[in-house]
Amino acid sequence: MLHFRLPMLQTSDDRMVGTEFSGEVIKRNKNLGLNEYKFLLKAIVSSGIGEQTYAPRIMFSGREETPTLADGILEMEEFFQDSIGKLLSRAGVSPHEIDLLVVNVSMITAPPCLSSRIINHYKMRQDIKCFNLTGMGCSASLISLDIVRNVFKSYKNKYALLVTSESLSPNWYAGNDRSMILANCLFRSGGCAILLTNNKSLKHRAMFKLKCLVRTHHGARDESYNCCIQREDEIGKVGFYLGKNLPKAATRSFVDNLRVITPKILPVTELVRFMVVSLVKKWNRHGSTKGTTTQGPIKAGVNFKSGVDHFCIHTGGKAVIDGIGFSLDLTEYDLEPARMTLHRFGNTSASSLWYVLAYMEAKKRLKKGDKVLMISFGAGFKCNSCLWEIVRDLEDGNVWKDEIKNYPPKTLVNPYMEKYGWIQDEDPSTFKIPEE
Repeated sequence: MLHFRLPMLQTSDDRMVGTEFSGEVIKRNKNLGLNEYKFLLKAIVSSGIGEQTYAPRIMFSGREETPTLADGILEMEEFFQDSIGKLLSRAGVSPHEIDLLVVNVSMITAPPCLSSRIINHYKMRQDIKCFNLTGMGCSASLISLDIVRNVFKSYKNKYALLVTSESLSPNWYAGNDRSMILANCLFRSGGCAILLTNNKSLKHRAMFKLKCLVRTHHGARDESYNCCIQREDEIGKVGFYLGKNLPKAATRSFVDNLRVITPKILPVTELVRFMVVSLVKKWNRHGSTKGTTTQGPIKAGVNFKSGVDHFCIHTGGKAVIDGIGFSLDLTEYDLEPARMTLHRFGNTSASSLWYVLAYMEAKKRLKKGDKVLMISFGAGFKCNSCLWEIVRDLEDGNVWKDEIKNYPPKTLVNPYMEKYGWIQDEDPSTFKIPEE
């Protein structure tokens, strides 16, 4: 499978979420008290998110608690018409040439489905094969990619269009449950359209070649299933619940995923070295009279850099990036693309991976023959990963082109504490919600 282009949504600056605007939005939620304010301040300060992320238009009209069906559809149509149009124009491909369309947007279902809306807007062929994925979470991009891969096994010389985004307009949480208001801090607007083909005669125009893809699903475990779920709170407000056991569920799925993909991407010499070291450690533990226990993140113990040149990590949050970095023994250079994407664009759900990949391209890191490992997590609970091979040196312009020279910035510290730190000293008995 060959991968051509990946235009990402570059939202207009009038939808940018700065410190002042964030404060205004938070004050509009009359269900919050002092403890919730303090919690939100702590969460956003430690989130790794900066002041240039984007929100849907409904937030700027102050209607986030009363969304309409049209709000969600308009948000998606703006993205579709911008990104897909740019992609096809840049690639010189007509909408009529698309054989397969896969769309993944988790948080909206509006018949006719989003894939049908795209087909109608671009007047695609009647025999196009289309798939519309919802509820698959932040790991849906690689699930969509797997669908394309499997269809390509049966049909040759085809074009596929993969479209990934998230609908935030109908999904703002207006309650006060801490495990649910956390999602308001992390998720931001974004999206990406990707053109793929299995026509080998086009390989000279391609950017990447897919080498392997592994999907891990722990939905049979109740603990994993319930740690990341949309639900109602005690007062009937719908939101996205992020449980305290989420890191544990993510670690389990990550470890199981690595067990499968590691033999596919690393050289035999590294696998043999790891087996020998593991056997020695096991023998030493067996011979020891004192038992040992380990806590916290687990190191893989494998040198992934022996088979991988770049690491494309889902921007689920600072803790996610730190945890994967520790487990795979990665450097700050390796983690920089994910950290900068989180800072600049926030968590754009399933499209996050492609913003991270675009950062590497804009930094001119991606050279012919390099390997890129993508790792994503999603509700369910799922961990999906894949390995790409770069088929030509990449330095094309993308969503980062006008500002890549400013990254990484001197500091990633956001100004929320400086602006709202006074709330830490407030007395619960005298505190009143600030007037707008």
